[in-house]
Amino acid sequence: MLSPLAKILLTSTSIAPVGLVYAWVAFWQEDRFTAAIIAAISLVLVPICHSLINYSRRTIEKFSIKIQSIEPSDKENTGFLLLYLLPLFTDKINTLNWVVWIPMLAIFAALTATGYNYHFNPLLSLLGWHFYRIQSDGVTYVLITRRHLRAAVGTLVVAQLTEYILLDVEG
Repeated sequence: MLSPLAKILLTSTSIAPVGLVYAWVAFWQEDRFTAAIIAAISLVLVPICHSLINYSRRTIEKFSIKIQSIEPSDKENTGFLLLYLLPLFTDKINTLNWVVWIPMLAIFAALTATGYNYHFNPLLSLLGWHFYRIQSDGVTYVLITRRHLRAAVGTLVVAQLTEYILLDVEG
């Protein structure tokens, strides 16, 4: 399983697309410094996400799991879509209260990464990954895979990222 720091980093990468939206708004509001900082942070999160997934595929212990049922789990993106649109509802990027936003995002990342919470990561979706809820031996997991699964496929080889999140290492 991932360490607590790796979980926080992977969870934090989900804000990269949101950051790019904020950078875009800041750029067009002629706050170039803020746009550059936010864009740089967002762009650094992309290779971090990619590296964490590749590291997990190579190093975390692998095991086979028999899938008994499966359903798409990408539908959690509605909250993120609203978060993407939030900058459009403000007059200026500098009217956002960053003193509130930064700790709130940090707390969100920490709670998601250290609990049994699962949150959709749109960056992984942009990188070609899909999310499914699967059931095996009476336990429900979230499976992250590059495959397009339409039905229970039998057995998969996975790595366990967290207690309830599995990564397909062959797909």
